[in-house]
Amino acid sequence: MYQNPDLFDLSHTLAGALFEATEYPWQVLPQIGDFLKKLGPQLPTEVFDHPDEFVWIAKSARVAPTASITGPCIICEDAEIRHCAFIRGNALVGANCVVGNSVELKNVILFDNVQVPHYNYVGDSILGYRAHMGAGSITSNVKSDKTLVVVKDGHTEIPTGLKKFGAMLGDFVEVGCNSVLNPGTVIGRGTSVYPLSSVRGVIPAESIFKSANNIVKREKN
Repeated sequence: MYQNPDLFDLSHTLAGALFEATEYPWQVLPQIGDFLKKLGPQLPTEVFDHPDEFVWIAKSARVAPTASITGPCIICEDAEIRHCAFIRGNALVGANCVVGNSVELKNVILFDNVQVPHYNYVGDSILGYRAHMGAGSITSNVKSDKTLVVVKDGHTEIPTGLKKFGAMLGDFVEVGCNSVLNPGTVIGRGTSVYPLSSVRGVIPAESIFKSANNIVKREKN
């Protein structure tokens, strides 16, 4: 479940080509900035404005005047960037996304319809189609000892070679309020995380994360 097709429907992002060229989704992280610089000039001018160097914003997007946006950055159609949002660069915000009040983004890909609406920090991370982070939930993207991040799934460990790596959220993931996603977290499609959780490692798809020792399979209706 580490591979890109297991986590994401690539039809819901402009960055599909990046993922198709990699095995693991976190391998995309160092390439985001350069990819956006190359993609931006190819975007249709009838759809996107180009207000600043390496910044492209869809004409249909709603951007609060108090938002801070630094390139490289692409904001797609009908996205909403709310009051005091802080986009620090290397950010692709998909169509119909919500980036809310005081949310900070840095080196991220948000697939279409992602919502990070209230006081979230999302850094060095990828959020799949319709993923949602509850108020105050954040990605922690650097280990306290500053060593390289390793993805852990039980006894299996995959070195990433990255010092900064927050979380990979599959399509339709729901993260409860005030949760912390520790460096190297990978959450499978359709999984929900309880509020106030501390999450690390690989969490299976279609699960409910209640605590590190209580992860249950979601019952099908």
